[in-house]
Amino acid sequence: LNSQLGQDARSPDCHVTPIYEDRTFQNPLYQILTFPQWFGTLQRTTSQCSTLRYQRGLFSMGSMATHSDTYRPAHYRQSDPNYTRHATALDNAVTRSPSIDSVHKDPREFAWRDPELSEVIRMLQHHFPSVQANAAAYIQHLCYGDNRIKAEVCRLGGIRHLVDLLDHKTLEVQRNACGALRNLVYGKATDDNKVCVRNSGGIPALVRLLRKTPDTEVRELVTGVLWNLSSCDSVKMTITRDALGPLTNTVIIPHSGWGAAPQREDQKLKLHSSLVLRNTTGCLRNLSSAGEEARRQMRCCEGLIDSLLYIIKTCVNTSDYDSKIVENCVCTLRNLSYRLELEMPPSRLMGTQDLDTLLGPDTSSKQADYSCWGLRKKKKKRSWQDQQWDGVGPIPGFSGSPKGAEMLWHPSVVKPYLTLLAESSNPATLEGAAGSLQNLSAGTWRFAAYIRAAVRKEKGLPILVELLRMDNDRVVCSVATALRNMALDARNKELIGKYAMRDLVTRLPGNGPSLLSDETVAAVCCALHEVTSRNMENARALAQTGGIDKLVTISRGRGERYSMKVVKAAAQVLNTLWQYRDLRTFYKKVHVLYSVVRDPDVLVTFILWDPIKSTQRKI
Repeated sequence: LNSQLGQDARSPDCHVTPIYEDRTFQNPLYQILTFPQWFGTLQRTTSQCSTLRYQRGLFSMGSMATHSDTYRPAHYRQSDPNYTRHATALDNAVTRSPSIDSVHKDPREFAWRDPELSEVIRMLQHHFPSVQANAAAYIQHLCYGDNRIKAEVCRLGGIRHLVDLLDHKTLEVQRNACGALRNLVYGKATDDNKVCVRNSGGIPALVRLLRKTPDTEVRELVTGVLWNLSSCDSVKMTITRDALGPLTNTVIIPHSGWGAAPQREDQKLKLHSSLVLRNTTGCLRNLSSAGEEARRQMRCCEGLIDSLLYIIKTCVNTSDYDSKIVENCVCTLRNLSYRLELEMPPSRLMGTQDLDTLLGPDTSSKQADYSCWGLRKKKKKRSWQDQQWDGVGPIPGFSGSPKGAEMLWHPSVVKPYLTLLAESSNPATLEGAAGSLQNLSAGTWRFAAYIRAAVRKEKGLPILVELLRMDNDRVVCSVATALRNMALDARNKELIGKYAMRDLVTRLPGNGPSLLSDETVAAVCCALHEVTSRNMENARALAQTGGIDKLVTISRGRGERYSMKVVKAAAQVLNTLWQYRDLRTFYKKVHVLYSVVRDPDVLVTFILWDPIKSTQRKI
């Protein structure tokens, strides 16, 4: 069970339904819904005198509000009188007769039939840019909400042709090709299309277009396609390898304002609300859940961590707590804070002095260190346990301002996280900020101890305790585990036991149905276990608030109401309480049931204390 508790102390944004990716863009970006009511044959003409605007349809982002705005006008040709029945077929296509229905509509007018999908895909290779642009726009329209059409476009080779059009010199062709690709890789059912885009060289082509285009809408579309692609596990590492640097240097750093000349607040707000930045941070959020190698590359990407934290701090200063960009940044940083002490090089985490201690003494220096009295005994170097930091004064291990990945674990990162926890109303942002503190405070490495001290210094414990009262399962789970990690600090443990015990016990289910998931109930039990370990007063407080009755009820629900993980966690708390011999008389007075799991997989023994005489029986 102790190993299980250790695993629960950290929270990857993963599972491969990473906590955040499923919310982010397995529901990815938006698609274009509306289209001209009548779309005739894509005509062979360079004339663009007749244009028609269409609007970007409403799109949904999970629980986010819907948005709409106008789409850049695309040039469509309606039926012109200068085309006759004898019009030449496009690009060696077979000439087709008009349908009977179209002829019978009005004998004085002539209308071509809608083209077949295979014909539209062939038009992507036409030598007239206007035809190529209209063909791409039509594919974009056909793919909206139709997974069958998306699969058919892929089967007919349309994705490869659309990727080729990304390098076209005409802006309208680039724009419509991006829009079609965005729709083709939308949704969970389009993973084959996403792999096809990758195999067709789509990711390098998108990066090239992002670097060279000055058009804002094309940049929005390119980053939107990359966000959609990043929801596919088999494509994430390719995006990380080919696009991480360009996305950071082309979008993240310039739009964050980090490292640039001071900007007016209105300029910062404009940059921090752009769709390009929102799409890019969403893409990075998905990439950060791709595993250890992806996290390593992102931590080493120059300017990325600095810019993400700068965005958060700027938005906090302007009271912009609930935007999608802030959510994406916080969730990305949460992922990158996962398993830091195990995945980062020791020299980065410990400093050279600690690294020397870890590697052992230098034999060559021993031989040279003589005095007139013989071999001089070296002074013992101070270990990190001797370099305690209580939240005041210089932080051991940092000689200057942190930069790059160091900012992930520097105690100064605590303040913006706590501000978001206190002010934000976005559950995903709250979960991400609590999860970041949870990850940073896990384990026995020295910076975890510094983070726990910083949270206490910044008065963050009451903020976490208040969030236990939220009616959001995932937020409560992250907060409970964060409190469990904070309780590894002895001073924090006293404060949590004094001020948070009632809130923790309240979150335990009683005899009725539980409103929390098994994962969250287990997290609360783990927090209670840590708070009551090596602290008798906290154990007494748990009994006084009615916690033991609830824990026994949970232990009895094995296989019926609760999973084995929850039962083990509850039994571990009860086992910890029973270790305090001085409290056993108190347990008898309060007339409680006590549960001990002797063999978690075989036997559960329940013991009942009578206030008059103590008896024991197996149930």
